[in-house]
Amino acid sequence: MKLARPLRLLYVQVVLAMVLGMALGHFLPQAGPLLKPLSDGFIRLVRMMITPIVFCTIVSGITSLASGKAIGRTIFQALALFYLLTAVALALGLVTAFVLRPGGGMHIDAAHLDVSILAQYVKDPHPRGVVAFAMSLIPETMLGAFDKGEVLPVLLLSLLFGFALNAYPKAGRPVLSLIDGIAQTLFRILAMIMRLAPLGAFGAMAFTVGRFGIRSVGSLGMLMVSFYVACALFIALILAPLARLHGFALWRLLRYMREELLIVLATSSTEPVLPRLIAKLEALGCDKGVVGLVLPAGYSFNLDGTAIYLTLASLFIAQACDVPLSALQIATMLAVMLLTSKGAAGVSGSGLVALVATLTVIPDLPVAGVALLVGIDRFMSEARALTSVISNACAVIFVSMWEGACDRTRLARVLGAAAPDGAEEPAQNAPGR
Repeated sequence: MKLARPLRLLYVQVVLAMVLGMALGHFLPQAGPLLKPLSDGFIRLVRMMITPIVFCTIVSGITSLASGKAIGRTIFQALALFYLLTAVALALGLVTAFVLRPGGGMHIDAAHLDVSILAQYVKDPHPRGVVAFAMSLIPETMLGAFDKGEVLPVLLLSLLFGFALNAYPKAGRPVLSLIDGIAQTLFRILAMIMRLAPLGAFGAMAFTVGRFGIRSVGSLGMLMVSFYVACALFIALILAPLARLHGFALWRLLRYMREELLIVLATSSTEPVLPRLIAKLEALGCDKGVVGLVLPAGYSFNLDGTAIYLTLASLFIAQACDVPLSALQIATMLAVMLLTSKGAAGVSGSGLVALVATLTVIPDLPVAGVALLVGIDRFMSEARALTSVISNACAVIFVSMWEGACDRTRLARVLGAAAPDGAEEPAQNAPGR
């Protein structure tokens, strides 16, 4: 009976499911890959909820901000913070690669690598160029913004919808009430779906261990260690001091988000936790409008885990294939990565897509070198996703404080009370301001 209460906690269920999945994948490697549909199905269930929840949250948030000037200032501050954090992440990955030299001494001839496995990553789903990117934000139809599940077109539509409701507050009041009601319903549906998170975690870990196994790490283990070290340093040396500077402890925030972090770790994707993060950040005391604007934008513009991965993986390929890079070439590479690190979906494999897009612009580095990373990418995607989701949660709190839109008393109280039972189902009753 003593185990009954802990087992009811979602994060305990997810941990147990991950352990069972890894055990099954290790002892029954042939069965592991067959369970991948459990993970894929869970992610698709959550993904179908993301765009309507983001729409309702942003529209409701904009009406609470009211001032167009405040909205513009919030977006500007968020984007400035995103690019600053990305630049720091790129530099940290670069320094880690130079210090630890994960590809040193491998002496690989890129001409002998099998590039056929890169076919699925060479297809570039993201538009290139500023104009093409801007046009991709405009959906062909209003309902089309929700069709592909992409956040940025929904963000644009939500902004327009929110501004329209602000222009006619009396006529828009019934519409806003309807949107708030729909949002509460969507969050309750999401709470039901999240009960399947242990099943998704079980399938994901069984697939990963069964399909790739520990042997796939092999001689590339140094690259994985270097990447995890770089991500840990980014969190400990950049995000933690920034959090302390803003008056809260990062480790308390991580404990508060433990369920979401475990789900990200198990699924290698940040998408399943976006709706829950919106609710939890509002429950912390962050203004609904700031959360609705900053967090969805961060999912496309603040992928710090991917930024670290891009520099580290690029330098690894250069070291492994004995390709010397000048200071100018490295500077060019970093400038390109400031663009290619943006807009990638927060799902497993997006890092390889962004890496291929980067190397195609830098002719000195062989794209074929990416084939070295395919076997271990799944093991690195967890760190990419975790780093990015932690950075985005911090960014929301930072911008909220800059805007004077964060209840610091509630923030301190909730984080201080984030005991094992704390904030179990915030998605059902997320407070707004």
